[in-house]
Amino acid sequence: SGYEAAAKHFAPADLDVNLIGRSFMVTGANSGIGKATAQEIAKRGGTVHMICRNKGRAETAKDEIVAQSKNENVHVHIVDMSSARQVWEFAQNFSQNNKLHVLINNAGCMVNQRELTEEGLEKNFATNTLGTYILTTALIPAMKKVEDPRVITVSSGGMLTQKLNVDDLQSEKGTFDGTMTYAQNKRQQVILTERWASQHKEIHFSSMHPGWADTPAVQSSMPSFHAKMQSKLRTEAMGADTVVWLAVSAAAIKQPSGLFFQGPSSSPDINHIEDLLAKLIKTDCLKSNS
Repeated sequence: SGYEAAAKHFAPADLDVNLIGRSFMVTGANSGIGKATAQEIAKRGGTVHMICRNKGRAETAKDEIVAQSKNENVHVHIVDMSSARQVWEFAQNFSQNNKLHVLINNAGCMVNQRELTEEGLEKNFATNTLGTYILTTALIPAMKKVEDPRVITVSSGGMLTQKLNVDDLQSEKGTFDGTMTYAQNKRQQVILTERWASQHKEIHFSSMHPGWADTPAVQSSMPSFHAKMQSKLRTEAMGADTVVWLAVSAAAIKQPSGLFFQGPSSSPDINHIEDLLAKLIKTDCLKSNS
């Protein structure tokens, strides 16, 4: 309902753009909000670099995007965002051979049991925070060489349940809670965005909450939530709407760099989210650590 109310005030001309000649990188682009974002960019003529972990699913998604957009400039790169080494090596190689105008940090995970990667890092932190950090910082020098560079990080309204805890970045203390670890990671992403914005004035940085959308990630990571809220969730395209606006519109860069965008929403939607979070807390889907 929040999306529908906000949509009445959208400026359609903001997204009436020709992206031929501009290059976009979307992590986690084979499904959900990432795929919907890649689709919208490809429809407008942009070159899309899809960063995915699973080659089969990535190639299937690419074929669908190309077929629907009639844009052949869609490329798949297989990278495990939880591997610091893979992310760093990919970013270095990519920068040497390609231009990049817009980076969209969308890939993420919510692992509900504490797992370590081969590099000994907690998997949620490795994927959501460290992978995002390494990819972004490694690509910043190349992005400073192009016109109108932007970085958009898909965070989550779940971060509102967490204050930044710099003493426990990898959730080693106390009882492990995957949902709260994810929320902490999303808070970390917002803080990183603010820091990057202050340090790199040549690039426009944004973070955002896409709203509660019906994506494969929500279905697999929060099955109880999905079962209860399925009829009320936004579509993947609705979830991607603000990402696309931040990535392509001239209006977006008139906003200060480093902001967190909660939207599109309206007062009823915000109230609904607050009610929903309260219910989830009561049912132990979210556990307060305060």
